[in-house]
Amino acid sequence: MKRIISTSDAPAAIGPYSQAVESGNTLYVSGQIPIDPTTGKLVEGDITAQTEQVMKNIGAVLTAAGYSYSDVVKSTCLLADIADFKAMNEVYGRYYTEQKPARAAFAVKALPMGALIEIDTIAFK
Repeated sequence: MKRIISTSDAPAAIGPYSQAVESGNTLYVSGQIPIDPTTGKLVEGDITAQTEQVMKNIGAVLTAAGYSYSDVVKSTCLLADIADFKAMNEVYGRYYTEQKPARAAFAVKALPMGALIEIDTIAFK
């Protein structure tokens, strides 16, 4: 059985997908880009500001589903420029201080809306 997760505290999907889907004890959070959910617009700023917004968006979806950052087991980080890896990593690391999840990070050619970063997440209870 699957449960679709939706919250106004995170950006609405910009395509035919759900913010997250829970199946059993596993939550699959769709890739989040740095959209401010109150304006629906990409946040301005560098990779630090954009990563912060992405992590807030992930947190809002986790909370709506009854999960937390401590339940995250895997993330995939997509960067428009791999040179932003260190700065992204600093922000990301503030959200996962203990029992850090598995993670992959890739440079990609482009991201939706010109974002500098996108992160998807899997959590388990």
